[in-house]
Amino acid sequence: MSQAWQQALARVPELLAAHVQLSFSALLLAMLICLPLAIWAARSPSIAGIALTVASLIQTIPGLALLALFYPLLLGISALVGGGISAFGFLPALLALTLYALLPILRNAVTGLTGVDPAVREAADGLGMTARQKLHLVEAPLAAPTIMAGIRTAAVWTIGAATLSTTVGQPSLGDLIFAGLQTQNWTLVLAGCLFSAALAISVDLLLGLIERGIRERRRILAGAGLALIAAGLLIATLPLLIARDNIVVIGAKSFSEQFILARLIGSRLEKAGYSVRYRDGLGSAVVFQALAAGDVDVYVDYSGTIWTNQMQRTDSQPKAAMLDEIAQWTSANHGVKMLGALGFENTYAFAVRAKDARDKSLKTLADLARVSSDFNFGTDVEFLERPEWRMVQDAYPIRFKDARSFNPTFMYPALASGEVDVISAFSSDGRIAANNFTVLEDRKGAIPSYEAILLLAPDRSRDDKFVAALNPLIGAITVENMREANYTVDREGDKKTPREAARWLNDKLRE
Repeated sequence: MSQAWQQALARVPELLAAHVQLSFSALLLAMLICLPLAIWAARSPSIAGIALTVASLIQTIPGLALLALFYPLLLGISALVGGGISAFGFLPALLALTLYALLPILRNAVTGLTGVDPAVREAADGLGMTARQKLHLVEAPLAAPTIMAGIRTAAVWTIGAATLSTTVGQPSLGDLIFAGLQTQNWTLVLAGCLFSAALAISVDLLLGLIERGIRERRRILAGAGLALIAAGLLIATLPLLIARDNIVVIGAKSFSEQFILARLIGSRLEKAGYSVRYRDGLGSAVVFQALAAGDVDVYVDYSGTIWTNQMQRTDSQPKAAMLDEIAQWTSANHGVKMLGALGFENTYAFAVRAKDARDKSLKTLADLARVSSDFNFGTDVEFLERPEWRMVQDAYPIRFKDARSFNPTFMYPALASGEVDVISAFSSDGRIAANNFTVLEDRKGAIPSYEAILLLAPDRSRDDKFVAALNPLIGAITVENMREANYTVDREGDKKTPREAARWLNDKLRE
């Protein structure tokens, strides 16, 4: 077995356990909602119409959007009640997936109950059965196969959609898929897809066995299916039952540099005696709020991101002054400690092909504004909605012909291939030099400084051993070393994993 597969499989047990826990919790909650509602709807056409319409409308919302919507909703509720509700991780994922599972269960349950032969109901009435007896002894057994078919469909949908829960901080097999997509490690993507598919198929087969047992009135088959599901749940969730002391949650956004820095932090904390878990693929707003709430213990952010997104500042300050103000603001408003800057900057940098830079005399963003109406713009998925983009537009009359968002993995190839003409690159990304792209100067200083800064959750900032383990990273990483580490992960061919790149970067710190 190759090393890539060994590393991928090493991550599977814990992620599979979290995936199973989330999927089955959502499925169980959806059944608890739908089955009583279906009984009511089967006896009231107006209730059936309302319930099925609402469930159908929910189903039209993309799974990723549904997950994203619960984050600000829970954040707002938590603020209203004075805390105690986590907008990060399990709860938003559970609620979103539960809603996503409603339609197939509800529709099949209503169809099954209303489809019972009227003659059978009349016979039950003739025997003097009460409504409860009729439901329990006649309607439910006859409708059970149809209901089980809906539960099977919901189970497959839920297990598949659970891979998206990575974006709100809930571990799942989606961690492998998102990390593999960003770093172009297709072994990780394949491992995540295969285990997710295998889980869905296995659950569908076992639920099918229960459905068959109910349909053929063979209790042994139904019991065997239930027993196998229970055994599978126990085995799959064993990694979550193993107690660990001093568990540290390290957050990371959705690009290679963040994966590398998270592993660098993790390696130092492991040496200090902590157990480490990673929450990769988080958005800027999500990860900061998770840190402030204590759901994440430490992560690397960038001064410009905190300045514009969190502090809502649109002015420009010298680097030192900006860092001082950020440290004071995060501490005073959220109890978050800025341990310090790591020593390099990763700012947004507008990059074009070298040939276009020569042919069109492009050296600055002012030059870009002159030709922008003929250029197609490619960005990461956040940039067009960030304050920095508005600040650039205020400083320069840039109006592109078209703008498209990419996963950063595909943004650089899009520029190299001519699909777009300019991208909002990252200054510490090794792919800029590797592709011989030209970075345009921002002479008006529209884009603020983006020093990499290490942020600690309120509780961890008071942990002296924790702080001591990470202090050596402050001011120790050069932009050249960070760029090289990034490129070893992002390049084609002989790629390194983020953990291997972090090990290389750690060795460079000692030189």
